[in-house]
Amino acid sequence: MPDWNINDIPDLSAKLAVVTGATGGLGLETALGLAGGGAEVVLVGRNPAKGRDAASLIRARHPDAKVWFEQVDLASLASVQEFADDLLDEGRAIDILVNNAGLMSLPTRQVSVDGHELQWATNYLSHFALTARLMPLLKAGRARVVQLSSIAHRQGRIRFDDLDYATGYKGWPVYAQSKLAMLMFGLELDRRSAANEWGLTSVVAHPGYARTDLIHNGPVSGRPLAQAVMGRVFRPLIEPLFSHSAQAGALPILMAATAASVKGGDYLGPARLHELKGPPGPAKAEPQALDEAVAARLFNETETIVDVRFA
Repeated sequence: MPDWNINDIPDLSAKLAVVTGATGGLGLETALGLAGGGAEVVLVGRNPAKGRDAASLIRARHPDAKVWFEQVDLASLASVQEFADDLLDEGRAIDILVNNAGLMSLPTRQVSVDGHELQWATNYLSHFALTARLMPLLKAGRARVVQLSSIAHRQGRIRFDDLDYATGYKGWPVYAQSKLAMLMFGLELDRRSAANEWGLTSVVAHPGYARTDLIHNGPVSGRPLAQAVMGRVFRPLIEPLFSHSAQAGALPILMAATAASVKGGDYLGPARLHELKGPPGPAKAEPQALDEAVAARLFNETETIVDVRFA
């Protein structure tokens, strides 16, 4: 069977898609693919200038595209609620929700306006809260909901005694925990949707090692020497050997969001080089991601943390 690619996206005319972190990298490539399929796309991001540029790029590629930008700070639960309330006021069913935005392995611990560790708040808590608040619209659209995980989930552990890493902060373990949580959230959401007849199809995807600004804005941010080595040695000489483009990295996300063959609870990623690169296909979830008791506890505790419930 030929590898699934962007030309396999079905007709998405009259469908509404919401993509977080859609002003660059994987989110922008995902939005481009959805708009190319005919979907109306809401670009969610923090920076209005980048939002305008992203919308202009999509319209340049797809002149008939219906796309607009909404400014949302995913490090603020109040901002997430305000955005969700605006969509609820409009009352239009959502067909596709892609929870893509994220931060990676920040060198020093930072906190959100709500007092949560910034990666945990942005990568996981905000997307959990957004999905919960949009449930009436997602149920109305019998939506495909896609959570973004990572191969980093393999090193992740859910540290219930200190989810915000108030002590012992290290950037990578926090990132890994957030991506494990996103995988567990996606799987648990599908189980709860089936049990409660919500009508959602909850799927998880990861991009492998996609060449985006995630590393530059994360583990090497504020480190001029590391950035120089990254730009002059690693990126041109080493990185291409075991990575692929942002466009290729978005394919598992687009497949998860649109392919008719995808079922609830599926986990997709690149199919080659230990899931670092290659065409999209089934991905392997590590045993800790499949612990349903831990997933249920995390889901319930997160409802309390963000003060919003799915039921």
